[in-house]
Amino acid sequence: MNAVLQPSVLASLPAPAPIQQLHHYAYKARDAEETRHFYEDILGLPLYHIIQSDYVPSTGEYCPYTHFFFRLQDGSFIAFFDIGDDEKALPSPNTPLWINHIAFRVNTVQELENTKQRLEAHGVEVLGVTDHHIFKSIYFFDPNGIRLELSAQLANEEQMAKDSTIAHARLAEWTARKEQWRKERAEGKAAQPLKPQTNDRPEFVPGKA
Repeated sequence: MNAVLQPSVLASLPAPAPIQQLHHYAYKARDAEETRHFYEDILGLPLYHIIQSDYVPSTGEYCPYTHFFFRLQDGSFIAFFDIGDDEKALPSPNTPLWINHIAFRVNTVQELENTKQRLEAHGVEVLGVTDHHIFKSIYFFDPNGIRLELSAQLANEEQMAKDSTIAHARLAEWTARKEQWRKERAEGKAAQPLKPQTNDRPEFVPGKA
């Protein structure tokens, strides 16, 4: 847990830097060329930059690598490390495969359909189009076992701004419920998973219309 600072200490700190946009996500690649083919030839993201070295600048450890970047339309990147072992990263043992993923935005639902057709023609299994109300998505895995999502936004800025006004209250309610659940679990009373206070997707409950 992060330390909770006193108001006087907080007031003395510099303001956080305005974070402008995502610069890049970085993942382990099984093979650089296999990954390039998927992202550049199939998804259309251009290979844009490569960094190669024997030592890791941040830690100083010896681990020869090729670090390569694919550019998105907004100037951000998805990047990979090929360390020459021909192995992709292992999934987290305590996390369902659908949780950890990266989502990219496209402009229209038709573009989702077009990309789904393109992926499937290359033998990639695609889930969706899935309706999330504020956007629609398709899901698939890259050659490295990374789950990807393409999303087409449906809600406008006004709708999203309205939702933002209640986000803190909803999270605070979840946190209070979680604290109670932790207490009951410690007392041996909570055997079931913690459920949220609201089900925003009732259409996905089996047996429900």
